[in-house]
Amino acid sequence: MNTLNLPQAKVSEIKNYIKGKEYNQELAVFINFKIPSGKYRYFIYNLKKNTIVQQAVVSHGSGSVIPESNVLKFSNVEGSYQSSLGKYAIGESYVGKFGKAYRLKGLDSSNSNAMQRAIVLHSYGCIPDVESQTPVCLSLGCPMLSANAFKETSKYLDKSEKPIILYAFY
Repeated sequence: MNTLNLPQAKVSEIKNYIKGKEYNQELAVFINFKIPSGKYRYFIYNLKKNTIVQQAVVSHGSGSVIPESNVLKFSNVEGSYQSSLGKYAIGESYVGKFGKAYRLKGLDSSNSNAMQRAIVLHSYGCIPDVESQTPVCLSLGCPMLSANAFKETSKYLDKSEKPIILYAFY
């Protein structure tokens, strides 16, 4: 799988961040919002082997869209419907209105309101399994995966005894 879409500086940053902390030391999730939304920009990465173990299409918040532009904007403000950048600890799963979902705890000032904004990782029917030229449907700020991609991600998340870090960057 193509690791070009995952800058090594971001991988190194996460390796340093989790060192000696109570996080999974082997896996991390990265979302590269610089990549267009119809393309693979969600990656589960094996930090020990330096390999991508899953890649998927992922949505961003409707509020992140700037009309007539390919540039995205990001926010930590409730009601902005924008995606937030930064590091998250992927929390426990629960069953909500989108079925199974994972709570995301923002670890940076840029995403510290994720819990109160109910920003969670979940699946949604309008997200395709494979890449396309077409942008995917928008969320209210949550990273949404296709049902199949979410099922695969769940296998990794549910097996982990420690929280896995998700890093969203632009």
